[in-house]
Amino acid sequence: MTTMAKLTDIQKQIIWDRFMAIVEEQAQTLLRTAFSTIVRESQDLAAGVFDRKGRMLAQAVTGTPGHINTMALNVGHVLDRFPIETMKDGDVVITNDPWLGTGHTNDFCITTPVFRNGKPVGLFACNCHLMDIGGILGMADSTDVYMEGLLIPLLKIVEAGKINETLMTMIRTNTRLPVETEGDVYAMISCNAVGAEGLLRMMDEFEIDALDEVADYIVDVSRKAVHEHIGALPNGTWHNEMTIDGYGDPITLKAAMTISDNHINVDFTGSSMMIDRNINAPICYTTAYSRYGIASVVFPNVPNNAGSLEPVTVSSPPGTIMNALKPAAVVARHIIGLMMPNLMFGCLRQVVPDRVPAEGANVLWGIRAFGPWTSPPEHNNIFRVGIVTTGGMGALPYQDGLSATSFPAGVRGGPVEVFEAMSTLLFWKKEYRPDSGGAGTYRGGMGQSIEVENLIPETFGYFNSYERMRFPARGIAGGQDGALGTVRLSTGESLTGKGLHFIPKGARLIIDSPGGGGFGDPTKRAVDALEQDIESGYVSVEHAKNAYGYREETEQVATEN
Repeated sequence: MTTMAKLTDIQKQIIWDRFMAIVEEQAQTLLRTAFSTIVRESQDLAAGVFDRKGRMLAQAVTGTPGHINTMALNVGHVLDRFPIETMKDGDVVITNDPWLGTGHTNDFCITTPVFRNGKPVGLFACNCHLMDIGGILGMADSTDVYMEGLLIPLLKIVEAGKINETLMTMIRTNTRLPVETEGDVYAMISCNAVGAEGLLRMMDEFEIDALDEVADYIVDVSRKAVHEHIGALPNGTWHNEMTIDGYGDPITLKAAMTISDNHINVDFTGSSMMIDRNINAPICYTTAYSRYGIASVVFPNVPNNAGSLEPVTVSSPPGTIMNALKPAAVVARHIIGLMMPNLMFGCLRQVVPDRVPAEGANVLWGIRAFGPWTSPPEHNNIFRVGIVTTGGMGALPYQDGLSATSFPAGVRGGPVEVFEAMSTLLFWKKEYRPDSGGAGTYRGGMGQSIEVENLIPETFGYFNSYERMRFPARGIAGGQDGALGTVRLSTGESLTGKGLHFIPKGARLIIDSPGGGGFGDPTKRAVDALEQDIESGYVSVEHAKNAYGYREETEQVATEN
């Protein structure tokens, strides 16, 4: 057998590239076998390979930063509970503890050790969102984590190849969707197995029995690359502050970003304290999106792994809304987490202003609904579906913001046809929302206008956790703010952005998601770009006149004469 010391750097690089291919196959397996619509249609998942020390070596491109970067931390917790030397071939560990996993109970995390010649050589991990794991229907008004469904500590769902039927029965019993939930668990177990098979084939090909030297190479090269990017920035501390809608009372988010020679630390001292509603974020989730926001500006082309994550650290006083303590309600932790990149951008804008966008909608405007399949309703014969919808991204210093794009979450918008096929609901409209992108030299991305109605004469339930209904995405350098989001009924009644709502018979649910902020003076927008916006229906003539100082050709001629 070849020893790792005999591998050249080129061979190590090839193995690194193979890791990327293996974890992508792992993720695609989960994507194609998952039962949850938000996974298979919107890619709300993560997959990755780890060394024996629990260091993430590669992550699948498919997936979301919040899932991926919390997964990078979760495997460490797994090894603390089950040291690698004590694991057996065929073991699989599961948890959905928000403080050990992805930040809320709806995401299950699965970790599988890989054995070669009787010895553990590494681990594969994955996580994804499950539509229902019990708790309050919709979980819109939970006040502690115990109201948010089944809570699974670090346990072996499979031990030495034998399924833990007791635990699986507990999982299946504590959900309104037992078939789908159990199916998702098996899909995650299978995706890790596919990753393990790919890894062992690759090790056979290169005739290696361990990953240690390749792992050190990946971590060291990535860390060095990040150090070089950070070293090109000036040293100092920069501050930013945001106010968001919150739950009832507004929430203040504060960040102090300190850049040293090869390290960035973000401290959230001064931010609002955690509240008795479910928008609190465990520190693992806050860290995940803070690191992603910094990486996307400072070192966007460095692969994401343990080495590139290490130079960026996060701290927040215990009990702040970014470092919520158990048993805080956290199921809507995305409200805080998805705002972290915007908060990071406000600090980095003072350092590298030519790289940083204006504020965007950021928080997903998903539609999660449930109701009876029949009229009149039949006991326990219900649907429960979720579709990802989004607002607009903030404009960059050199181009318009993307419309209806789920930055920074990275999940895809789900097709309405699937949503309709799995429910009794009908989409009457799903289109760009004109005039919602903040005016600027570069326009903010547009939100969406959506109308939904029930096809049967029954009330249906809808629960949401939205932002940007009171405080808009701010424009930068003279750019205007993005439009606020609204939620209402066709009857004229306005709905709140957080909570559980019941849509009465015959009424349509109307959702207008928020737009991103603009960048630069709107009067300096290129005339051809503005006219293209008008022609495409993105900007109305009236808004063009009011926000951009646009004059139609007849007005221009009349003025010149």
